[in-house]
Amino acid sequence: MSTQNNNTRNTVLVLMILGAVAMRFLTYQVPVLSNFTPVGAVALFGGAYFTDKWKAYLVPLLSLLISDIVINQWYVSRNIVDYSSTFWVYLSFAIMVFIGSRIKKPNVVNVAAASLLSVVVFWLLTDFPWLYGGSLYPHTLTGYGQSLIAAIPFQRNMLLGDALFGLILFGSFEYAKARFSSLRTRHELAL
Repeated sequence: MSTQNNNTRNTVLVLMILGAVAMRFLTYQVPVLSNFTPVGAVALFGGAYFTDKWKAYLVPLLSLLISDIVINQWYVSRNIVDYSSTFWVYLSFAIMVFIGSRIKKPNVVNVAAASLLSVVVFWLLTDFPWLYGGSLYPHTLTGYGQSLIAAIPFQRNMLLGDALFGLILFGSFEYAKARFSSLRTRHELAL
């Protein structure tokens, strides 16, 4: 893959990620869409398509961080580092990028399986009641179970958001690769 083709591919990937992340600003305004966002799909997409793995982590995580900062300032006038689960949320996104990097052949089954695994990872990592320092749930295994059960509607929305945005991101890029050889990797061109 030439440098120009690699730059073209990376530019398209970045623009697609930024476009998807911008959807967070719309879904945040509608309470019924809580967690119906592209965040999981963006992490999987970046992991699957960036040939430089540092970009696979940097672009999605930085995009999510910037959108978190904007959302928190616009809507709740709060700094993103104000809450204690930030580390766990971003760790789960980094794991999603890793899961995306394991997708060797993007198709509906592989992307759906990666989305489901990503939502489960996010759910298990971010719903520890003691991460939030609050007293909504006891800081015990029973409290953890209660927290997981209470989070099911949010995780359902996350899974649906990952499915929709994953379909859009992966489907659009696969279609574009079929039409424009400059978006294919050297390996894909050799096939």
